[in-house]
Order: sequence, then C-alpha cells, then structure tokens
Amino acid sequence: MGKQSAPRTLPDNAAKSFSASIRISPRKLNLVAAMIRGKSAEAALSALTFSARRISNDVKKVLESAIANAENNHQLDVDRLVVAEAYVGKALVMKRWRARARGRVGKIQKPFSNLTIVVREREETE
Repeated sequence: MGKQSAPRTLPDNAAKSFSASIRISPRKLNLVAAMIRGKSAEAALSALTFSARRISNDVKKVLESAIANAENNHQLDVDRLVVAEAYVGKALVMKRWRARARGRVGKIQKPFSNLTIVVREREETE
C-alpha cells in the first residue's frame, strides 16, 4: 500500500534541496549560505566555485541538486532561477575529550549542521 504523498509545501515556481549532517558548525556554514542568498543560481554557483572556504564545495553540491530538482521534477527554467532561501540548522554535536594536566579533561565539541536551499523561478519583467 504505502503512505499517501504529502502535499507540496512550496509554491509551484520553487524547488528545494536538503543536506543533513554536514561536518561544520552552523555559524561557519551560515557565512557561506549568506554569500549566495538572493543571487541568481548562475552567480551563486560561480561564487561558490571560487570561494576559498572548505565547505563551499558541499554547499555547491546542494545548490546543484536544487537546480536539478527544479529542472527535472518541476519543469522550471534554469536560466531564471534565484536562490530564494538558504538556511542552516543545527544537527547533532559529537562530544569528545582530551586529557589535560592534573587529571582533568578538555572538552572538544564537533558540531554538525543541516542545510536547506530553495530556488525560485523569478517572474518575467518585460
């Protein structure tokens, strides 16, 4: 049988892509997400390609996935896509420790993040 498909939460001119458990803190990932927010999809891809940040390659993959979803699943025009939303959420935090002097420990936290990118087709302005 299977479950009924959930109703679509996005409008008809939008598509999204989600990546869970990216191994970087949400604060650092949000810097890269803010870099592409509101840009056209093409400009965002080129900005991520030439970014010096390590995580920009993972963000680029999620953006390419959102563009592919828009093109293949929703038949949107790739040339008119804009990064409407790019938001970061907090995921799990691995807790580790390192031995320090006099029998104490130093806490090490290794945070993970979730990333959601929504691309939207902009209206024709003629």
